[in-house]
Amino acid sequence: MEIEKEVKKMALGHEFGAGAACLKCKDKCEGFELHFWRKICRNCKCGLTEHNVQMDTEENKKVGKLFEDTKYTGLIAKLKKDGIPSYNANMITITLPAPAVPKGAPMKSVTYEWAPPVANKHLAVRYIELLPPEKRPVAGTEGAVYRRQQMARQLPEHDQDPSKCHELSPAEVKKMQQFVRKYKEEALGVGDVLLPEEMALVQSAEFGPTGGATGTTSTAGAMGGAGLPQQNYSCQHCGQPMRLGEPAVYAERAGYDKLWHPACFVCCTCKELLVDMIYFWKKGKLYCGRHYGDSEKPRCAGCDELIFCNEYTQAEGHNWHLKHFCCFDCDCILAGETYVMENDKPVCTPCYMKSYAVKCSSCKNPVDPEAQRVSYGDHHWHAEPQCFQCSGCTKCLIGQRFMAVQGFLFCSVECKKKVLP
Repeated sequence: MEIEKEVKKMALGHEFGAGAACLKCKDKCEGFELHFWRKICRNCKCGLTEHNVQMDTEENKKVGKLFEDTKYTGLIAKLKKDGIPSYNANMITITLPAPAVPKGAPMKSVTYEWAPPVANKHLAVRYIELLPPEKRPVAGTEGAVYRRQQMARQLPEHDQDPSKCHELSPAEVKKMQQFVRKYKEEALGVGDVLLPEEMALVQSAEFGPTGGATGTTSTAGAMGGAGLPQQNYSCQHCGQPMRLGEPAVYAERAGYDKLWHPACFVCCTCKELLVDMIYFWKKGKLYCGRHYGDSEKPRCAGCDELIFCNEYTQAEGHNWHLKHFCCFDCDCILAGETYVMENDKPVCTPCYMKSYAVKCSSCKNPVDPEAQRVSYGDHHWHAEPQCFQCSGCTKCLIGQRFMAVQGFLFCSVECKKKVLP
């Protein structure tokens, strides 16, 4: 019964973002209109994140949904409370003394669209400062735009919520729910930001002393109660040592003997920062949500959803739902039909001839993708006597020496002089 309800309520949110201007296409797009099964705008073919849509509330709902029905995996949350977290990544403004100025100088306020949930605001700011400048989530900057785009790409709603998918059968809904339940139990987590020397104290308090010093100012002592030597303060990703006093990122799924530089806490596939430190841990590697899903299931290149049915097709190096191997322009089914790959998207022959085919410089008609043609620079001709001929004497130039000038073909200088002064 629950699965049947899930199937009935499935519908893409066509009202959300409707009419929003495209930041990429500008006036060429009439406004955002979601395709009925592709995750793109019907007008300009760009995604929702390329349009001027305020996503904060939707992002919070999505991440909150991701972590419901599962224990929040993170050291900080585990020490402070149990249960499901309420996720709120609203803007926060942190006011600190401006760096490298005398005492008593004006305070500096910076608004971040997201910051790590730590009590020490100085540690949160230092974490952000260790990220690449273009990826820092400072409100109104390219770093904030980067975070929002990564949120949509790394954590697609249709990877976790069947109601965001297109026409799943009850059997597919059940398989997807099992898949989501499994990764919540085995892979999903959120990173913790701590100083390595603070982690030593946490481990010492949690597990009890096992020998070695626990001081936070020692540069050569043991790593707290865990008994790990100081030289083990090295990044799991780059192998470089952690600087004393610099925050590190920890992942409970990986074990607290591993740590990462803030800029090194990235997906092993796309190498991008794990947005809001949300990670998936599998076989000793960190993944973002998208690429964890790709490592477990095939993904349809048409609708961008993971495939949970038994039958699907493979074409052009991608996987496709049988019903989604369609022309990118008119959505006609391409199974058994002739098509052309344009910008890595399949296009039927009529749409190709209408929108993408090159024009013959002689007859001005589009050149069929299967027809023989001659190309020279930016000019193209049908490889036929009536098109590929001298503009002066009409001699067929197929297989002959020729000169091309201003889109005209000539067999000799004399013929060129007849047409062009």
